[in-house]
Amino acid sequence: MKSLNLRLLLLFAFCGVAAITVLWFPAGQDQVLALESEPKVDAEAELLSIGSAAPELDIEHWVQNGNGFFKPVTKFEPGKVYVVEFWATWCGPCISSMPHLAELQNKLRGQNVQIVSVSDEPLEVVTEFLNRKTTNAAGEETTFAEITAAYCLTTDPDRSTHDDYMEAAKQSGIPTAFIVGKDGKIEWIGHPMEMDEPLAQIVADSWNRNEFAELFVAKQTFTQTVQRLSQLAQRGRFPEAIELIDAELAKKLPDEIALQLSNFRLQLKMMGGMIDEDVVASFNERLKNAQGDAVGVARIAYSLLQASQNPAAKETPGLKALMVSAIESLSKEVETAEAEIQPLVLDTVAHLYEATGDLEAAIKAQEAGIERANPATKERLTAYLEQLKETKEKADAASESDKDK
Repeated sequence: MKSLNLRLLLLFAFCGVAAITVLWFPAGQDQVLALESEPKVDAEAELLSIGSAAPELDIEHWVQNGNGFFKPVTKFEPGKVYVVEFWATWCGPCISSMPHLAELQNKLRGQNVQIVSVSDEPLEVVTEFLNRKTTNAAGEETTFAEITAAYCLTTDPDRSTHDDYMEAAKQSGIPTAFIVGKDGKIEWIGHPMEMDEPLAQIVADSWNRNEFAELFVAKQTFTQTVQRLSQLAQRGRFPEAIELIDAELAKKLPDEIALQLSNFRLQLKMMGGMIDEDVVASFNERLKNAQGDAVGVARIAYSLLQASQNPAAKETPGLKALMVSAIESLSKEVETAEAEIQPLVLDTVAHLYEATGDLEAAIKAQEAGIERANPATKERLTAYLEQLKETKEKADAASESDKDK
Protein backbone atom coordinates (compact mmCIF):
# COMPACT_ATOMS: atom_id res chain seq x y z
CA MET A 1 0.00 0.00 0.00
CA LYS A 2 2.96 2.31 0.37
CA SER A 3 3.18 2.83 -3.40
CA LEU A 4 -0.50 3.66 -3.64
CA ASN A 5 -0.21 6.13 -0.76
CA LEU A 6 2.63 7.98 -2.45
CA ARG A 7 0.80 8.06 -5.74
CA LEU A 8 -2.25 9.58 -4.08
CA LEU A 9 -0.04 11.96 -2.11
CA LEU A 10 1.59 13.30 -5.24
CA LEU A 11 -1.61 13.50 -7.25
CA PHE A 12 -3.29 15.43 -4.46
CA ALA A 13 -0.20 17.53 -3.96
CA PHE A 14 -0.04 18.78 -7.53
CA CYS A 15 -3.73 19.62 -7.38
CA GLY A 16 -2.93 22.06 -4.58
CA VAL A 17 -4.14 20.17 -1.52
CA ALA A 18 -2.45 21.77 1.49
CA ALA A 19 -1.14 19.48 4.22
CA ILE A 20 -2.21 21.96 6.86
CA THR A 21 -5.89 21.21 6.13
CA VAL A 22 -5.57 17.51 6.93
CA LEU A 23 -8.00 16.54 9.70
CA TRP A 24 -7.77 13.64 12.12
CA PHE A 25 -9.56 10.65 10.64
CA PRO A 26 -8.97 6.96 11.24
CA ALA A 27 -6.02 5.64 9.26
CA GLY A 28 -7.04 4.11 5.97
CA GLN A 29 -10.73 4.86 6.49
CA ASP A 30 -13.13 7.49 5.26
CA GLN A 31 -15.97 9.34 6.90
CA VAL A 32 -18.55 11.63 5.34
CA LEU A 33 -20.23 14.61 6.90
CA ALA A 34 -23.59 13.78 8.36
CA LEU A 35 -24.62 17.42 8.76
CA GLU A 36 -24.32 20.56 6.68
CA SER A 37 -23.01 22.46 9.68
CA GLU A 38 -21.33 21.83 13.00
CA PRO A 39 -23.49 19.90 15.47
CA LYS A 40 -25.49 22.18 17.73
CA VAL A 41 -25.14 21.45 21.41
CA ASP A 42 -26.81 23.23 24.30
CA ALA A 43 -24.09 25.42 25.83
CA GLU A 44 -25.24 24.34 29.30
CA ALA A 45 -25.46 20.64 28.41
CA GLU A 46 -22.58 18.40 29.36
CA LEU A 47 -20.60 17.10 26.41
CA LEU A 48 -21.10 13.38 25.81
CA SER A 49 -17.65 11.85 25.96
CA ILE A 50 -15.66 8.90 27.23
CA GLY A 51 -16.92 7.96 30.70
CA SER A 52 -20.31 9.65 30.23
CA ALA A 53 -23.45 7.69 31.03
CA ALA A 54 -24.82 6.39 27.74
CA PRO A 55 -28.25 7.87 26.91
CA GLU A 56 -31.14 5.44 26.69
CA LEU A 57 -32.12 4.44 23.15
CA ASP A 58 -35.39 5.80 21.76
CA ILE A 59 -35.46 4.19 18.33
CA GLU A 60 -38.65 4.11 16.27
CA HIS A 61 -38.06 1.24 13.82
CA TRP A 62 -36.10 -1.97 14.54
CA VAL A 63 -35.70 -3.37 11.03
CA GLN A 64 -33.21 -6.22 11.58
CA ASN A 65 -32.80 -8.14 14.83
CA GLY A 66 -29.95 -10.57 14.21
CA ASN A 67 -32.33 -13.22 12.78
CA GLY A 68 -34.38 -13.10 15.97
CA PHE A 69 -31.41 -13.37 18.34
CA PHE A 70 -31.74 -9.82 19.75
CA LYS A 71 -34.57 -7.80 21.24
CA PRO A 72 -35.04 -4.02 20.91
CA VAL A 73 -33.06 -2.05 23.47
CA THR A 74 -34.13 0.97 25.50
CA LYS A 75 -32.10 0.71 28.69
CA PHE A 76 -28.67 -0.89 28.69
CA GLU A 77 -28.46 -4.02 30.83
CA PRO A 78 -25.58 -4.18 33.34
CA GLY A 79 -22.91 -6.65 32.35
CA LYS A 80 -23.63 -6.35 28.63
CA VAL A 81 -21.69 -4.44 25.97
CA TYR A 82 -23.42 -2.49 23.23
CA VAL A 83 -22.23 -0.83 20.03
CA VAL A 84 -24.40 2.08 18.87
CA GLU A 85 -23.33 2.88 15.31
CA PHE A 86 -24.68 5.66 13.08
CA TRP A 87 -25.07 5.12 9.35
CA ALA A 88 -27.10 6.13 6.28
CA THR A 89 -28.06 4.48 3.00
CA TRP A 90 -26.29 7.25 1.04
CA CYS A 91 -23.02 6.90 2.97
CA GLY A 92 -20.45 4.84 1.07
CA PRO A 93 -18.12 4.27 4.06
CA CYS A 94 -21.12 3.15 6.13
CA ILE A 95 -22.03 0.54 3.53
CA SER A 96 -18.41 -0.60 3.33
CA SER A 97 -18.42 -1.17 7.10
CA MET A 98 -21.48 -3.44 7.06
CA PRO A 99 -19.74 -6.78 6.36
CA HIS A 100 -17.26 -6.03 9.12
CA LEU A 101 -20.02 -5.25 11.62
CA ALA A 102 -21.74 -8.51 10.72
CA GLU A 103 -18.47 -10.40 11.15
CA LEU A 104 -17.90 -8.81 14.56
CA GLN A 105 -21.43 -9.59 15.71
CA ASN A 106 -21.13 -13.22 14.64
CA LYS A 107 -17.77 -13.49 16.35
CA LEU A 108 -19.13 -12.11 19.63
CA ARG A 109 -22.55 -13.70 19.49
CA GLY A 110 -23.34 -15.23 22.87
CA GLN A 111 -20.81 -13.02 24.67
CA ASN A 112 -23.36 -10.36 25.69
CA VAL A 113 -22.45 -7.99 22.86
CA GLN A 114 -25.17 -6.34 20.77
CA ILE A 115 -24.52 -4.09 17.77
CA VAL A 116 -27.23 -1.55 16.97
CA SER A 117 -26.89 0.50 13.79
CA VAL A 118 -29.04 3.63 13.63
CA SER A 119 -30.07 5.62 10.56
CA ASP A 120 -32.25 8.74 10.64
CA GLU A 121 -33.94 8.09 7.30
CA PRO A 122 -37.58 7.17 6.60
CA LEU A 123 -38.39 3.49 7.06
CA GLU A 124 -39.25 3.00 3.39
CA VAL A 125 -35.83 4.35 2.34
CA VAL A 126 -34.04 1.87 4.57
CA THR A 127 -36.30 -1.01 3.53
CA GLU A 128 -35.73 -0.27 -0.15
CA PHE A 129 -31.99 -0.16 0.45
CA LEU A 130 -31.97 -3.51 2.26
CA ASN A 131 -33.76 -5.17 -0.65
CA ARG A 132 -31.17 -3.88 -3.11
CA LYS A 133 -29.06 -6.56 -4.78
CA THR A 134 -25.29 -6.56 -4.33
CA THR A 135 -22.44 -9.05 -4.14
CA ASN A 136 -20.63 -10.42 -1.10
CA ALA A 137 -16.90 -10.87 -0.57
CA ALA A 138 -17.00 -14.13 -2.51
CA GLY A 139 -18.59 -12.41 -5.50
CA GLU A 140 -21.95 -14.09 -4.95
CA GLU A 141 -25.22 -12.23 -5.47
CA THR A 142 -26.95 -11.21 -2.26
CA THR A 143 -28.85 -8.29 -0.72
CA PHE A 144 -27.93 -5.74 1.92
CA ALA A 145 -30.60 -7.31 4.14
CA GLU A 146 -28.65 -10.57 4.07
CA ILE A 147 -25.31 -8.81 4.64
CA THR A 148 -26.61 -7.02 7.75
CA ALA A 149 -28.80 -9.85 9.06
CA ALA A 150 -26.40 -10.73 11.89
CA TYR A 151 -26.88 -7.49 13.85
CA CYS A 152 -29.59 -4.97 14.71
CA LEU A 153 -30.22 -2.45 11.96
CA THR A 154 -32.64 0.35 12.78
CA THR A 155 -33.87 3.77 11.74
CA ASP A 156 -35.05 6.68 13.85
CA PRO A 157 -36.51 9.40 11.59
CA ASP A 158 -37.18 11.88 14.40
CA ARG A 159 -33.39 11.95 15.03
CA SER A 160 -33.80 11.71 18.80
CA THR A 161 -31.08 9.08 19.12
CA HIS A 162 -28.88 11.02 16.70
CA ASP A 163 -29.30 14.10 18.90
CA ASP A 164 -28.58 12.17 22.10
CA TYR A 165 -25.35 10.71 20.73
CA MET A 166 -23.91 12.36 17.64
CA GLU A 167 -24.80 15.95 18.41
CA ALA A 168 -24.26 15.57 22.15
CA ALA A 169 -20.73 14.28 21.43
CA LYS A 170 -20.10 16.87 18.66
CA GLN A 171 -19.60 14.12 16.09
CA SER A 172 -20.45 15.19 12.53
CA GLY A 173 -18.97 12.38 10.42
CA ILE A 174 -20.50 8.97 9.73
CA PRO A 175 -20.07 6.11 10.24
CA THR A 176 -19.37 6.69 13.90
CA ALA A 177 -19.65 4.05 16.62
CA PHE A 178 -20.11 4.42 20.37
CA ILE A 179 -19.19 1.44 22.56
CA VAL A 180 -21.28 1.28 25.74
CA GLY A 181 -19.55 -0.72 28.45
CA LYS A 182 -20.87 -3.14 31.04
CA ASP A 183 -21.57 -0.30 33.48
CA GLY A 184 -23.62 1.66 30.95
CA LYS A 185 -20.94 4.27 30.26
CA ILE A 186 -19.32 5.31 26.98
CA GLU A 187 -16.03 3.46 26.60
CA TRP A 188 -14.98 4.38 23.07
CA ILE A 189 -16.01 6.62 20.15
CA GLY A 190 -14.67 6.27 16.63
CA HIS A 191 -14.90 4.68 13.20
CA PRO A 192 -16.46 1.18 13.34
CA MET A 193 -13.60 -0.26 11.26
CA GLU A 194 -11.22 0.77 14.05
CA MET A 195 -13.03 -0.72 17.03
CA ASP A 196 -12.04 -4.42 17.00
CA GLU A 197 -9.28 -4.18 19.59
CA PRO A 198 -11.09 -1.77 21.95
CA LEU A 199 -14.23 -3.88 21.77
CA ALA A 200 -12.31 -7.08 22.53
CA GLN A 201 -10.63 -5.46 25.53
CA ILE A 202 -13.93 -4.07 26.82
CA VAL A 203 -15.52 -7.51 26.61
CA ALA A 204 -12.49 -9.01 28.39
CA ASP A 205 -12.50 -6.32 31.12
CA SER A 206 -8.95 -5.24 30.18
CA TRP A 207 -9.84 -1.86 28.64
CA ASN A 208 -8.26 1.29 30.10
CA ARG A 209 -11.06 3.83 29.78
CA ASN A 210 -9.17 6.69 31.42
CA GLU A 211 -6.17 6.29 29.15
CA PHE A 212 -8.34 6.34 26.03
CA ALA A 213 -10.31 9.31 27.37
CA GLU A 214 -7.12 11.36 27.55
CA LEU A 215 -6.20 10.42 23.97
CA PHE A 216 -9.73 11.06 22.70
CA VAL A 217 -9.88 14.55 24.20
CA ALA A 218 -6.39 15.28 22.86
CA LYS A 219 -7.47 14.25 19.36
CA GLN A 220 -10.59 16.41 19.56
CA THR A 221 -8.46 19.39 20.59
CA PHE A 222 -5.95 18.57 17.85
CA THR A 223 -8.66 18.67 15.18
CA GLN A 224 -9.86 22.06 16.42
CA THR A 225 -6.27 23.32 16.52
CA VAL A 226 -5.60 22.23 12.93
CA GLN A 227 -8.75 23.97 11.75
CA ARG A 228 -7.62 27.17 13.47
CA LEU A 229 -4.11 26.82 12.02
CA SER A 230 -5.59 26.46 8.56
CA GLN A 231 -7.58 29.66 9.00
CA LEU A 232 -4.54 31.58 10.20
CA ALA A 233 -2.37 30.24 7.36
CA GLN A 234 -4.94 31.18 4.74
CA ARG A 235 -4.87 34.74 6.08
CA GLY A 236 -1.09 34.85 6.14
CA ARG A 237 -0.99 35.17 9.92
CA PHE A 238 1.91 32.78 10.35
CA PRO A 239 3.40 34.25 13.58
CA GLU A 240 0.04 33.77 15.31
CA ALA A 241 -0.15 30.21 14.03
CA ILE A 242 3.32 29.48 15.42
CA GLU A 243 2.31 30.93 18.80
CA LEU A 244 -0.78 28.68 18.83
CA ILE A 245 1.32 25.59 18.13
CA ASP A 246 3.88 26.54 20.78
CA ALA A 247 1.08 26.91 23.32
CA GLU A 248 -0.24 23.44 22.45
CA LEU A 249 3.21 21.86 22.52
CA ALA A 250 3.73 23.23 26.01
CA LYS A 251 0.94 20.92 27.17
CA LYS A 252 1.26 17.22 27.91
CA LEU A 253 0.29 15.66 24.57
CA PRO A 254 0.39 12.13 23.13
CA ASP A 255 3.58 11.61 21.14
CA GLU A 256 1.75 11.21 17.81
CA ILE A 257 -0.03 14.54 18.21
CA ALA A 258 3.07 16.37 19.39
CA LEU A 259 4.93 15.07 16.34
CA GLN A 260 2.24 16.26 13.93
CA LEU A 261 2.12 19.68 15.55
CA SER A 262 5.90 19.95 15.34
CA ASN A 263 5.73 19.10 11.64
CA PHE A 264 3.02 21.72 11.14
CA ARG A 265 5.18 24.25 12.96
CA LEU A 266 8.08 23.59 10.60
CA GLN A 267 5.81 23.85 7.56
CA LEU A 268 4.20 27.09 8.73
CA LYS A 269 7.58 28.71 9.42
CA MET A 270 8.68 27.84 5.91
CA MET A 271 5.43 29.12 4.40
CA GLY A 272 5.81 32.35 6.35
CA GLY A 273 9.38 32.88 5.20
CA MET A 274 10.71 32.36 8.73
CA ILE A 275 13.53 30.04 7.69
CA ASP A 276 15.99 30.23 10.56
CA GLU A 277 18.65 27.84 11.86
CA ASP A 278 16.02 25.87 13.74
CA VAL A 279 14.02 25.27 10.55
CA VAL A 280 17.09 24.27 8.54
CA ALA A 281 18.28 21.86 11.23
CA SER A 282 14.82 20.31 11.69
CA PHE A 283 14.28 19.93 7.96
CA ASN A 284 17.65 18.28 7.36
CA GLU A 285 17.10 15.99 10.33
CA ARG A 286 13.77 14.89 8.88
CA LEU A 287 15.40 14.17 5.53
CA LYS A 288 18.10 12.14 7.23
CA ASN A 289 15.60 10.10 9.23
CA ALA A 290 13.54 9.40 6.11
CA GLN A 291 16.43 7.93 4.12
CA GLY A 292 15.44 4.68 2.48
CA ASP A 293 11.77 5.65 2.41
CA ALA A 294 10.84 7.29 -0.89
CA VAL A 295 7.36 8.06 0.41
CA GLY A 296 8.70 9.86 3.47
CA VAL A 297 11.31 11.84 1.57
CA ALA A 298 8.75 12.85 -1.09
CA ARG A 299 6.34 14.02 1.61
CA ILE A 300 9.04 16.20 3.16
CA ALA A 301 10.17 17.51 -0.22
CA TYR A 302 6.66 18.46 -1.21
CA SER A 303 6.30 20.58 1.92
CA LEU A 304 8.87 22.88 0.34
CA LEU A 305 6.79 23.21 -2.82
CA GLN A 306 3.83 24.18 -0.68
CA ALA A 307 5.94 26.75 1.14
CA SER A 308 7.22 28.22 -2.12
CA GLN A 309 3.66 29.13 -3.13
CA ASN A 310 3.71 31.82 -0.45
CA PRO A 311 5.39 35.05 -1.69
CA ALA A 312 6.91 35.67 1.76
CA ALA A 313 8.74 32.35 1.64
CA LYS A 314 9.59 32.53 -2.04
CA GLU A 315 11.80 35.56 -1.46
CA THR A 316 13.70 33.85 1.35
CA PRO A 317 17.21 32.72 0.30
CA GLY A 318 17.12 29.85 2.77
CA LEU A 319 14.22 28.20 0.95
CA LYS A 320 16.28 27.52 -2.16
CA ALA A 321 19.03 25.94 -0.06
CA LEU A 322 16.49 23.60 1.53
CA MET A 323 15.16 22.67 -1.89
CA VAL A 324 18.65 21.75 -3.05
CA SER A 325 18.99 19.47 -0.02
CA ALA A 326 15.62 17.91 -0.79
CA ILE A 327 16.59 17.33 -4.43
CA GLU A 328 19.78 15.58 -3.37
CA SER A 329 17.95 13.36 -0.87
CA LEU A 330 15.08 12.50 -3.17
CA SER A 331 17.33 11.77 -6.14
CA LYS A 332 19.09 9.11 -4.05
CA GLU A 333 15.76 7.35 -3.53
CA VAL A 334 14.92 6.90 -7.22
CA GLU A 335 16.75 3.67 -7.99
CA THR A 336 15.70 1.87 -4.80
CA ALA A 337 12.04 2.97 -5.04
CA GLU A 338 9.40 0.61 -6.46
CA ALA A 339 9.23 0.73 -10.27
CA GLU A 340 5.81 2.39 -10.44
CA ILE A 341 6.91 5.02 -7.94
CA GLN A 342 10.13 6.04 -9.68
CA PRO A 343 8.49 8.30 -12.33
CA LEU A 344 6.53 10.11 -9.63
CA VAL A 345 9.65 10.61 -7.53
CA LEU A 346 11.41 12.11 -10.56
CA ASP A 347 8.36 14.25 -11.22
CA THR A 348 8.73 15.67 -7.71
CA VAL A 349 12.43 16.30 -8.34
CA ALA A 350 11.50 18.18 -11.53
CA HIS A 351 9.06 20.40 -9.63
CA LEU A 352 11.74 21.16 -7.06
CA TYR A 353 14.27 22.05 -9.77
CA GLU A 354 11.72 24.37 -11.40
CA ALA A 355 11.11 26.06 -8.05
CA THR A 356 14.85 26.74 -7.72
CA GLY A 357 14.93 28.22 -11.22
CA ASP A 358 16.95 25.39 -12.80
CA LEU A 359 14.67 24.64 -15.75
CA GLU A 360 17.25 22.59 -17.64
CA ALA A 361 17.65 20.17 -14.73
CA ALA A 362 13.87 20.07 -14.29
CA ILE A 363 13.42 19.02 -17.92
CA LYS A 364 16.03 16.27 -17.61
CA ALA A 365 14.40 14.90 -14.46
CA GLN A 366 10.97 14.93 -16.06
CA GLU A 367 12.24 13.20 -19.19
CA ALA A 368 13.82 10.51 -17.01
CA GLY A 369 10.52 10.06 -15.22
CA ILE A 370 8.60 9.71 -18.49
CA GLU A 371 10.97 7.00 -19.68
CA ARG A 372 10.03 4.89 -16.63
CA ALA A 373 6.30 5.69 -16.61
CA ASN A 374 3.38 3.51 -17.64
CA PRO A 375 1.03 4.90 -20.34
CA ALA A 376 -1.48 6.43 -17.91
CA THR A 377 1.18 8.21 -15.86
CA LYS A 378 3.21 9.14 -18.93
CA GLU A 379 0.39 11.30 -20.31
CA ARG A 380 0.26 13.47 -17.18
CA LEU A 381 4.02 13.73 -16.88
CA THR A 382 4.36 14.67 -20.56
CA ALA A 383 1.96 17.57 -20.11
CA TYR A 384 4.19 18.98 -17.38
CA LEU A 385 7.30 18.40 -19.52
CA GLU A 386 5.80 20.48 -22.34
CA GLN A 387 5.02 23.20 -19.80
CA LEU A 388 8.63 23.18 -18.61
CA LYS A 389 9.98 23.38 -22.16
CA GLU A 390 7.69 26.27 -22.99
CA THR A 391 8.77 28.13 -19.86
CA LYS A 392 12.44 27.58 -20.72
CA GLU A 393 11.97 28.78 -24.30
CA LYS A 394 10.40 32.00 -23.04
CA ALA A 395 13.19 32.45 -20.48
CA ASP A 396 15.86 31.86 -23.13
CA ALA A 397 14.18 34.29 -25.51
CA ALA A 398 14.00 36.92 -22.80
CA SER A 399 17.67 36.39 -22.00
CA GLU A 400 18.66 36.82 -25.66
CA SER A 401 16.57 39.94 -25.87
CA ASP A 402 18.35 41.42 -22.88
CA LYS A 403 21.74 40.69 -24.50
CA ASP A 404 20.73 42.51 -27.67
CA LYS A 405 19.85 45.67 -25.74
